[in-house]
Amino acid sequence: MSGPFDALAPAYTSLWTGTPDGRSQRQQVWDQIDHLFRAGTRVLDLGCGVGDDALHLAALGIKVDAVDASERMVEIAKSRGIAARVLTIEDLAGIDAGYSGILSNFGVLNCVADLHPVARDLGRLIEPAGPLVLCVMGRFYWRETIRSIAALDFARAVRRWRGRTQWRGIEVRYWSARQIRAAFDREFQSIRRLAVGGGDHQLYILLRRNPC
Repeated sequence: MSGPFDALAPAYTSLWTGTPDGRSQRQQVWDQIDHLFRAGTRVLDLGCGVGDDALHLAALGIKVDAVDASERMVEIAKSRGIAARVLTIEDLAGIDAGYSGILSNFGVLNCVADLHPVARDLGRLIEPAGPLVLCVMGRFYWRETIRSIAALDFARAVRRWRGRTQWRGIEVRYWSARQIRAAFDREFQSIRRLAVGGGDHQLYILLRRNPC
């Protein structure tokens, strides 16, 4: 799965973070999460990319461990001073527990085939009452639909509605709110959900339940 992201890594900033939409959406996420993570605490950045979120959190005095499936993304993140390593979401069993919070930003979980084992792993890693922030590509994004119809690209117009699509050889899943709840409800309490970028992404804020 890392192949396409390795290829995109050198241009990731110009393709996403540095664009008006990218800057706006990332700031929207930061506005919602900055108060959740306290200085001096330890946070896991799951799917860190080139490290933009990790750098932002570190500037707030937060200790960030970062992982990503893409070797090239991790190389760039490490070159920026981030404690990053190559690890897929499916291999979280190799991480020790004890995180105060976890962030997974901008569609990382859209590349996962099954959310349930991920939810169990994250439940093990995070302390009771710790925040879990998930930002995923939403099932319905009307701006994309309207633009695609105007361009006569009808396959793109409805790709999210179907719940999955193929992108550069990767199967991408567009999770509904119901599917997110079904996967995470046992381990986490849902606190808030809001649209980011007019619905391009959906931001879910959850808290780790106290184990029985």
